[in-house]
This record gives sequence, C-alpha cells and structure tokens, in this order.
Amino acid sequence: MDSFEINKILGAILGTCIVLLVTSFTAGAIFAPVMPEKPGFEIAVKEAPEGGAKEAAAPPSEPIEKLLQTASVEKGAATAKVCGACHTFEKGGPNRIGPNLYGIVGDKKGEGRGFNFSAAMKAKGGTWTFDDLNQFLTSPKTFVPGTAMTFAGLPRDSQRADVIDYLHTLADTPVPLPTAAK
Repeated sequence: MDSFEINKILGAILGTCIVLLVTSFTAGAIFAPVMPEKPGFEIAVKEAPEGGAKEAAAPPSEPIEKLLQTASVEKGAATAKVCGACHTFEKGGPNRIGPNLYGIVGDKKGEGRGFNFSAAMKAKGGTWTFDDLNQFLTSPKTFVPGTAMTFAGLPRDSQRADVIDYLHTLADTPVPLPTAAK
C-alpha cells in the first residue's frame, strides 16, 4: 500500500470524527436538557409537630355504640375482604402475615392465637373491646405505635362499624353489642 492510500484512509477517519464532533455539539446546543433545581420527586408527608411528638390521628367522630346500631354484618364481611390478604376469619384458621381473627372481640391483645405479635402489640395489653377495635381500625399505627401492621386504616366510621359488627359475629358465643347512651 502506498502513502497516498494511507493518507486517504486516515483522512476519511479524521473527517468522520470531525463530522461526529460537530453533530454532537449542534445537537447539544439545540436539545439542551433543562435540569430541575432539586433532583427527584417531592413526596408529601405530614410534618411532625414541634418537640418530635407524633401527631395523633383524628379520633372517631361518633362513639362506636351509636355506629353499631346501623352497622351491617354483610357490608362488614365485604369490607373485611381487604383484611383477607393478611388474616383468616374461620374458626381454627391458619395465621398468615397477621393472626386469625375468629373470636377477636373480647380476646386479649398481643397474646395467644399461635402468633408472634410485635413487641408494641404485646405491650399494649388489655382486651379487644368494641371501642379499641374502632380506634385500631381508624389508624393502627396511632393506636399501637410501633406495630408491625402496615395497614393504613379505615377512614369512614360506617366501614369500621360494619367490620366490627362482622368480627363480633365470628365467635362461638359472640360478645353482646354495646348499647348507645341516650
């Protein structure tokens, strides 16, 4: 190969590199990306009040005794289907991510059921009353700070009353429904 052939090959390579470089500069000038001031997405989170204390969820608007007067077991069973992802409801049913809920009304919090409850639930103590279930279903993390339950809660009073009425029927001898004060 003579020097003329080598010069043509090197010229073609150099010319191609110059064309690519000019094209890159031109495209960068025309299609310059607009960079955001702050990278990422902003996630709206409620700010904790001064002093680092956690904000409590709004308490239920009406007493559970009054809400249970108009509650529907059928609607409660339908609403409780979302709980079925983590809980079972039949007598002697297995535990899943959460414990079996048969006979939960009037039962001890954080004990028995062959389930390993979180330390926060064990420390809560007491029994599951209608009012406690109402508060827990409103916001589990507020009622039992540190609970492992990730469910956000049921915001509507009627939904919670329906679910509690349904849970109350899941027992060999159901706890009597409370009566509303006149």
